[in-house]
Amino acid sequence: MKARDLAIPFPAVREDQPALQAARLLVEEGRPGLIVVDEHDHPVAVLPGSQVLRLLIPGYIQSDPTLAAVVDDDFVDHMCDTLEGKTVAQLLRKDRSKLPLVEADDSVLQVAALMAAERSPLVGVVEGKGAASPLLGGITLSAVLGELLPTDRISGP
Repeated sequence: MKARDLAIPFPAVREDQPALQAARLLVEEGRPGLIVVDEHDHPVAVLPGSQVLRLLIPGYIQSDPTLAAVVDDDFVDHMCDTLEGKTVAQLLRKDRSKLPLVEADDSVLQVAALMAAERSPLVGVVEGKGAASPLLGGITLSAVLGELLPTDRISGP
């Protein structure tokens, strides 16, 4: 099986897109993160949903989650206001690691080896080599494990 066969369409955003739009896409697509692409649709990073939450939740509540119990509904209703006027680039961590990439013709074992080496539950699939290679989709850890594990060992007792 080749990477192109495992790849699924994965939501992508550009660094200059509005942060609020990216947050909505996370919700609509039901994904734990988004792939960030450059102007050539080449993947450059992952925007984890947890990073969006870090921006929304004030630091004092992150430091002491018990404080979340005492805020009122009006506070919660306006938390997303912090995303107004911000871009995806402003949500990305400065120390972020790059999205691991595989080529469309790579084998499932090559994909699995990269995931293991990078400790990443997601890889991007590109067509061709180089910085201008467009994103074809993403491959999740569950898709790779589904291919590697014998079917008689996946099902329950």
